[in-house]
Amino acid sequence: MIEIKSEKLPIYLWAKDIEEGALMQANNLANHPFAFHHIAIMPDVHEGYGMPIGGVLATEKVIIPNAVGVDIGCGVTARKTSLKGVSKEDLKNILGKIREEIPVGFAHYKVSQDKINMPKFNFSKEIEKEYESALHQVGTLGGGNHFIEIQKDSKEYIWIMVHSGSRNLGFKVAHFYNHLAKELNKKNKIKISEKWDLCYLVLQSKEGKSYWQDMNFCLQFAYNSRSLMLSKISKIFEDHFPTVEFEKEINIHHNYASLEKHFGKEVIVHRKGAISAVKDQIGLVPGSQGTHSYLIKGLGNTLSFNSCAHGAGRRMSRKEARRSLSLEEEKSKLDKKGILHAIRGKRDLDEAASAYKNIEEVMDKQKDLAQIIEIFAPLAVVKG
Repeated sequence: MIEIKSEKLPIYLWAKDIEEGALMQANNLANHPFAFHHIAIMPDVHEGYGMPIGGVLATEKVIIPNAVGVDIGCGVTARKTSLKGVSKEDLKNILGKIREEIPVGFAHYKVSQDKINMPKFNFSKEIEKEYESALHQVGTLGGGNHFIEIQKDSKEYIWIMVHSGSRNLGFKVAHFYNHLAKELNKKNKIKISEKWDLCYLVLQSKEGKSYWQDMNFCLQFAYNSRSLMLSKISKIFEDHFPTVEFEKEINIHHNYASLEKHFGKEVIVHRKGAISAVKDQIGLVPGSQGTHSYLIKGLGNTLSFNSCAHGAGRRMSRKEARRSLSLEEEKSKLDKKGILHAIRGKRDLDEAASAYKNIEEVMDKQKDLAQIIEIFAPLAVVKG
């Protein structure tokens, strides 16, 4: 861990290298008037909107919508099966059924899903506007870096992993409250540069309470959405392998805020592209397409606000990846490993492994944050 002391608060950095834009955003966080104690930056860090992905920020009294992000509740779920040695033909059939059952990319269910899959929390008019649409989105994968992956662990057991978020619901909520925060900060003549994109809401204000309520609705929506997909995929496995058994799912967020106690104070911890790694807490750190993923146990490092990396982290922008990476080379890397992958054309290169940081290096840099329990090798993947 490197300590940067040039700003108002220290920045604790677990990354060897950090791009200029992400470092500037970390500096802005360290100079925010409500930032608490220090800023923690994980080894998968890269530039985001307002706050870098892979950033952990604790604040006093205020919540910052852009420090949670637009995909509220994005996270990962995984489940171990009793299966070993699934053939490539079976994997192809399972992938085909998954694509039939679960909408990906911009696609939604044509039929409204059961309301039992929706959170039971109270919500504002903003979510009420999106509720019916969300009934068609719950249990859908989305696009970008979201995925469904079939993996095997070190003992050859098959696992199912799903990475997804709160879909358009979370985006609309994030956009509304970030805009509201900007308006309120401007109205109250708050001296925070608009260029930082770190406008805030006082947590105990009417607007802050409303955001907190809607954020938690989106968190539960994203959690339920992953569970629904995992349930559908498990049913597909049962249809292929009637005797298969499943262990309890693991389901975690990596874009959220929570009330926690650190350094003797109750603060609002914002994790944007980071997961909670309280001592002995189980977590998931997925790699990029074609690389390992990890089951981890938190080490409870107080300097990271009990957090660790959420994945590999981007090494280059989507545009740069499509422009500079070789389609043939990226496909060949995955084909040689025997992975059923989702790199088909030039537009898919933004999700090639070379567009991301080396996940093994990321895990190595956070040895004091998380302990590796299990390593997963990819067998087959569905992307948006």
